[in-house]
Amino acid sequence: MKTPISYAGFKPEDRPMGPAPLSSAILVGDTLYLSGQVAIDPHTREIVGSDVGTQSRQVIMNMEALLTSAGMTLADLVKVTIFLTDLGQFSAMNAVYGEMIPAPYPARSTVGITLNNERLLVEMEAVAVRSAGVGAGA
Repeated sequence: MKTPISYAGFKPEDRPMGPAPLSSAILVGDTLYLSGQVAIDPHTREIVGSDVGTQSRQVIMNMEALLTSAGMTLADLVKVTIFLTDLGQFSAMNAVYGEMIPAPYPARSTVGITLNNERLLVEMEAVAVRSAGVGAGA
């Protein structure tokens, strides 16, 4: 069974990031699939930051909020895909990512793209598994 997950204080149909026909996250069993998160504060609906580092921090905070709504943490992430509008900004994104995401780090890919708003510089989508951060080797 698929269960839509949204930010605390929102219903799944509220779509605080815009009108696209998608869920912020979908829980299937112990696996959470997070849609691409950008540097928009879901409560103010404003873009946060004008540099990749600040935007990366907001994106990860958005992911963490969805994980929390599903009873998970950043330690439960198993796969993250990062989309950068300027691959030359990889180091700035990577510094924030390394600071906020706990080891052992999830599997990860980074791709260069164009986003639908030129002020958005980074997007991240992820997969998490409940209790992935607990157990042997963790």
